[in-house]
Amino acid sequence: MYIYNDFDEKFVRERTRQFRGQVEKRLDGYLTEDEFKPLRLMNGLYLQLHAYMLRVAIPYGTLDSTKMRKLADIADKWDKGYGHFTTRQNIQYNWPKLKDVPDILDALANVGMHAIQTSGNCIRNVTADHFAGAAADEIEDPRPTAELLRQWSTDHPEFQFLPRKFKIAVSGAPNDRAVTKAHDIGIRMVRDDKGEAGYEIIVGGGLGRTPMVGKVIREFLPRAELLPYLEAILQVYNLRGRRDNKYKARIKILVHETGLDEIRDAVEKAYEFIKPEFSHPSDELVNGIARYFEPPQFNNVQTAAFDKALEENPALCSFVETNVAEHKNPAYGIVTISLKPVGGTPGDATSEQMRTVADLAEKFSHDEVRISHEQNIVLPHVRKADIAEIYQVLKEAGLATANIGLISDIIACPGMDYCALATARSIPIAQEISTRFNELKLEHEIGELKIKISGCINACGHHHVGHIGILGLDKAGIENYQITLGGDATETMALGERAGPGFSAEELVPALERLIDTYLNVRESSQEIFLDAYRRLGAEPFLTALYPEAEKDAA
Repeated sequence: MYIYNDFDEKFVRERTRQFRGQVEKRLDGYLTEDEFKPLRLMNGLYLQLHAYMLRVAIPYGTLDSTKMRKLADIADKWDKGYGHFTTRQNIQYNWPKLKDVPDILDALANVGMHAIQTSGNCIRNVTADHFAGAAADEIEDPRPTAELLRQWSTDHPEFQFLPRKFKIAVSGAPNDRAVTKAHDIGIRMVRDDKGEAGYEIIVGGGLGRTPMVGKVIREFLPRAELLPYLEAILQVYNLRGRRDNKYKARIKILVHETGLDEIRDAVEKAYEFIKPEFSHPSDELVNGIARYFEPPQFNNVQTAAFDKALEENPALCSFVETNVAEHKNPAYGIVTISLKPVGGTPGDATSEQMRTVADLAEKFSHDEVRISHEQNIVLPHVRKADIAEIYQVLKEAGLATANIGLISDIIACPGMDYCALATARSIPIAQEISTRFNELKLEHEIGELKIKISGCINACGHHHVGHIGILGLDKAGIENYQITLGGDATETMALGERAGPGFSAEELVPALERLIDTYLNVRESSQEIFLDAYRRLGAEPFLTALYPEAEKDAA
């Protein structure tokens, strides 16, 4: 993984020093909260319902044991003993005291971490495939590209005050695990007719109150042209994006209102102007970044112990089926650690659990950890011979839930329990769903099913792209939950279709039970997942299940 150089170190330390002075002025009353707001947001500090919240960047979701232990220490010393991992592959602390934030930032800087550009109308933390560098289907590790983008975008003088926040995701495989089509810019590694690796550039995606699927603006972009081309896109957006209405200020609205062809023409013109003058990173810099992400030295010694353990331990076998993915090295697996225990808060990890993960990474995963946008933790390089031992440690730490990709592996925003923007609760709904389907013992029978929950129309829970999406709203002072069906966050991205009237919190889980029962009755086989059944049959049988009274009235 990338290690900060002297420039990175000095930059982060200077920002922390500046913010310490700004916090002191706020505490002394020299700055009002309104005056302090833009300064704190530049450093990832929000003011939520009950307290400040600090969002710490985890660039492209990559950590090592030292960083993970520091996150645990911060949770113990300055928060309430836990952290919340987000859909941007970041971590949030929900209870820091303002006076302590500079000390937290100093502690982060000690291990090469910070909270810069995790908020504000700038280029946010660049995200990537959480299986990067390990996935069997990967064309190329996307993290060197993501790191190059981090260096290019951090404190970029032209793009610190964009019309709105700007998000970039990078994927190195044909199977998109980075939700690239839901980003302002999505970058997918592809090969041209000659077999050369380059990028497909997607623009104008996003969720929120106006969800849109990103559109391909360049089918193939040579690797060396990436930065000037992205700079051209940002320039066009910065000049032409709306600033009169923050709800219409995203690039997706610009692309929609202007048309992709006109935006493409404007970008190409800007690119031709920029390209000759652009100061390209040197080969030495680019190659130097790539060296930080070279594969570890794998130990390919295989034993029969793993297969024997699977035969003797049904719980381990279940864990492997759901939580272990194929690695590019046949002797290894990619282990995903669920942060979605039955009845738990999606994405939360205690400080002790973080330390457990750090220990496992150091001992068994070449000291690498990844955070997924699905709010789970990944050990990317694990010898199959070690999985049984890892499973036992995870079990003792309450981290062995075998549910990755299943109905209880729910993405959920903090909702009204924490967020000042939320209009309904998300966390209790997620807890109730996972608890109920655990009681029914149907989870593995149902198979792959992505439920995503948002507590308001800003869609931080990605509900638009859930196989089943749930949006919580306020309806005359009562929480009301709308259901969408058929969403997809992968390379075949689709927005879910609204089913109909919403449900009260008490009605929601029974409605989902009817929905799932219908799916189990109409699927062609146990191999046909919910999304495929919905696409094959259309909405009608599922709407009938959700709204049986409407069907009776129609009859």
